[in-house]
Amino acid sequence: MGKKILIVDDDADFREVMGVLLESKGYIILEASDGESGYKKAKAEKPDLIILDVMMAHKSEGFDIARKIHSDKEISRIPVIISTGVTKEMNLPFTFSPDETWLPVKVVLNKPIKPDVLLKEVAKYI
Repeated sequence: MGKKILIVDDDADFREVMGVLLESKGYIILEASDGESGYKKAKAEKPDLIILDVMMAHKSEGFDIARKIHSDKEISRIPVIISTGVTKEMNLPFTFSPDETWLPVKVVLNKPIKPDVLLKEVAKYI
């Protein structure tokens, strides 16, 4: 059976495109359209990896859910990849980096994400 990847993003098109790409490589795709339902699905399904958007219902929702996952002993070992367009959308002069306390994720990928970059990062952590 293939490894399960949970994609949490409020953009249905992004979820579909990433899902098709990852399914073509044999991964089983789970989806959630917001942080809280993503958190609940992570607890119920125990995916092998989570791809998590930052800006959903509010601008820091992905960051908040990443910390919530990290602090939950039941699912804290699931690797999280942040996907974000926040740097571009808010015209920020900096990018975000993983940090054990503030941003407990494996890597931050800026949208648009190139397929080869996504596949390489997924393969590293799954």
